[in-house]
Amino acid sequence: MSSWILPEGISDLTGDSALLVENNRRSLLDLYKSLGYEFVIPPIIENIESLLLTSKEVDKKTFKFLDPTSGDLIAVHSDITPQIARIDAMRSTDEVEKYCYVNSIVQTQVDDFYASRSPIQVGAELYGDNSYKADIEIIDLMLKSLESIKLNNLIVNIGNVKIFNLLAKKVNLDEDDLKQLSLIFARRSKPDLADFVKKSSKDLSLFSTLINLEGDSSVLSLATEYFKDDKDIINCIKEIQEIGKHFEDKGYKVMYDLAELKTYGYHTGLIFSVFNDTFKKVIANGGRYNGIGKVFGMERPATGFSFDLKYLSQV
Repeated sequence: MSSWILPEGISDLTGDSALLVENNRRSLLDLYKSLGYEFVIPPIIENIESLLLTSKEVDKKTFKFLDPTSGDLIAVHSDITPQIARIDAMRSTDEVEKYCYVNSIVQTQVDDFYASRSPIQVGAELYGDNSYKADIEIIDLMLKSLESIKLNNLIVNIGNVKIFNLLAKKVNLDEDDLKQLSLIFARRSKPDLADFVKKSSKDLSLFSTLINLEGDSSVLSLATEYFKDDKDIINCIKEIQEIGKHFEDKGYKVMYDLAELKTYGYHTGLIFSVFNDTFKKVIANGGRYNGIGKVFGMERPATGFSFDLKYLSQV
């Protein structure tokens, strides 16, 4: 193989493409600074314990190697959020903190969100506020970010992974069944779910209901009726409704997907994503990940979003 051929999924940025990415980066940083978000640049490598604190999904996407200086196992960052959790924990504060970043990351494999193994991850994260108003602020910033790089006709999709988790707890699913059911929902495979429900000794009928709850605001009315006896789930639905109405009132098209589980695996509640007609897949996503800094001794509420600036700029 010729030495100048790059590894699969790795690419250069040159000429007009590189300039466009840089112009978009500057525009985004100006936006974030104007709204009080602190720009941070985490290092490319860290101790492996810091980078893999979030989920098995992050683990699978992370390059790991021995540090010739220390002999310790270290890793290249494949997601910035674990590093933001460390930075926030180092502050040791109860105040609301807001962070933003534009940083290249490297992943072992392409997934259904990033188009390459070397995306430029843009993100903003808000720590210390557990109210849904913080989620509204983050979603609003996500939409402003995309509009600042000339992406319009945005469609907001809102869900909450807590609903799935509450149902799983209610029927007392063991770890293996929970993992299998999570994969079924991630694939949105209704035939596999029907087979799983049929073979189970537990009453999993509400999962068969949940997997169909996606669409416009009418699904929230259906969900309220289906789960009317579960106060915690009703509270999740009310929160989704409040947030969705905020963006509907601002003129955005809002869709709801109460069965969505396609996240990095560390989200604990509300999740959201953005589509538009130009792209065939999600162009930005995020959600709430309360307690992500627990390993650093700071179990704080947190919410944030990210997207791939390289991909969106090139297209």
